[in-house]
Order: sequence, then structure tokens, then C-alpha cells
Amino acid sequence: MAEQRRARVPVAKTYKLYVGGQFPRSESGRSYPVSDAKGRFLANAAHASRKDVRDAVVAARKAFPGWAGATAYNRGQVLYRVAEMLEGRREQFAAEVAASEGISGGKAQSVVDTAVDRWVWYAGWTDKIATVLGAANPVAGPYFSFTVPEPTGVVGVLAPQRSSLLGLVSVLAPALASGCTAVVVSSAQRPLPAITLSEVLATSDVPAGVVNVLTGRADELGPWLASHGDVDALDPTGAGAEARTELAREAAGTVKRVLTVPAGEPDWTERPDIARLRRYLEPKTVWHPMGG
Repeated sequence: MAEQRRARVPVAKTYKLYVGGQFPRSESGRSYPVSDAKGRFLANAAHASRKDVRDAVVAARKAFPGWAGATAYNRGQVLYRVAEMLEGRREQFAAEVAASEGISGGKAQSVVDTAVDRWVWYAGWTDKIATVLGAANPVAGPYFSFTVPEPTGVVGVLAPQRSSLLGLVSVLAPALASGCTAVVVSSAQRPLPAITLSEVLATSDVPAGVVNVLTGRADELGPWLASHGDVDALDPTGAGAEARTELAREAAGTVKRVLTVPAGEPDWTERPDIARLRRYLEPKTVWHPMGG
């Protein structure tokens, strides 16, 4: 008589943070359970702390000169490679989006496809930014005057809470395309697509520290990110309307650029524009005497 097959005991996963190209545990030792849209347990996620925020900002600042100094063509190729790898893991992303957001498998696959296209769209903009947003300025004198856009620096991103993948890509990709580095706080209740995206980033051509992903609560981590003196810009999309006002107040203490975002979450499936790219760039004007 054939031996009766025993039911497998599922392996409960506890995911880590993504900081400086590595996957450390939270220094606090905390984690929290992540459930699907129906309340069923999926995994445990690390609960990032104030110290983890500081470590992520240090990693992002260290990576900034190399990323900002890379050629626009190179940055575009790196972002395109992320799109390639995301598409290669399409089924996994679709399953995680469907479970996290409570949508059908077909709709989840459409979300993943749009996220891939969004990476490609921003990858295509990296070598066009200077032409569109820069200028050769007319001057009355024997000088050349050029205005060129330069990346702002380290960007703190509070990712959308509901759109676990497409919303995340839509706020992260423009920061990277502009030449900035990022510290991202993922959706608290729907972090699995962000965690899997971290694995894609770690195994693609994105240099260590260019993107750092923290899982945890935006209302806890957001104020520390906003008030950090080495963060140059803040995207508060994932914070509530009232919290955004307080975050802007915290950020003002170190003269940050805070993105103005609409109440609630936008329709991330709408065609993007260069507004977010523009917000992460600073115009620099250079004068040079004409040779005689």
C-alpha cells in the first residue's frame, strides 16, 4: 500500500530590509505579519526603525556622486535592465499584487505590464532631460551662458499605500532617472511587491545604495526621514493629508524640496509626464567667455 503523502508545513518567510545593496535585519529586531486582502497570513516583514532610516540615508548619500556622475545613457540602460528583470519575474509580481490588493489575476498582470512600461518610459527620458529642461541663454556680451539641470541629491519617498507596485514604480523611477538616489518607505500593509522589487534591484545593474527600501509604517518613519539633514527632497505621497502638512514642517528645518501631491492617490495607470522628473532637478547656469 502506497505511503500516504503527508501535508507540507509551509515555510513562513521573514523578509529583510534593503540598504546599501545588502539585506539586513532591522536593528530594532522588530517584524510584523503581512496578510493578503482577505486577512490570510503571507509573510513577516522587517519593521524598520529610526536607526535604519539613518543607515539608509548614509548609503544613499555615499552612492549619490557615482550615480549622478554616470552618463545619462548609462542610467537609461540601467533602468531598462530593471524593466527587463521585472518582466522576467512577471508571474511572481502578478501573484503578489493580486494577493496584496485583492484584484483578479488578469488585472494584476495588467498592473505588472504597466509597471514594466513605466520603467521603460523613464529610462527613455534620461538622455533627453538636459535638452528639454536645459537652455543656451541669450546674453548681451562676449559670453556663452548655459543652463543645465542637475540632480537634487538624496530623495526620501513615502510610497503609495494602496498601489503596491505600479504606484511605487511611478514615484521611484523618476527620482532615479533624474540622477538622484532614494530611500523608500514601502506600503506598510502591502510591502511584498516592494520587497521583490528590492531583489530585482539587487541583482540588476543598479549600484548599491542608489535605492534603499525600508518596510514599516510611514507615520513612524516619515518624520525621521523628513527631518534628516542629509535628505534633499521628500515625496510624501504615502502619508495622509494631515501628516503631509506636518512632514512639510519637519522638512522645512533643513530647507528641503517637498513635492506637492494631490489628496488621496492618483490613478497610476494614467500616462505619466515629466512633472516628477522636473521636481528632482536643480537648474545650474554656467557662464564662459568667448574665445578671441
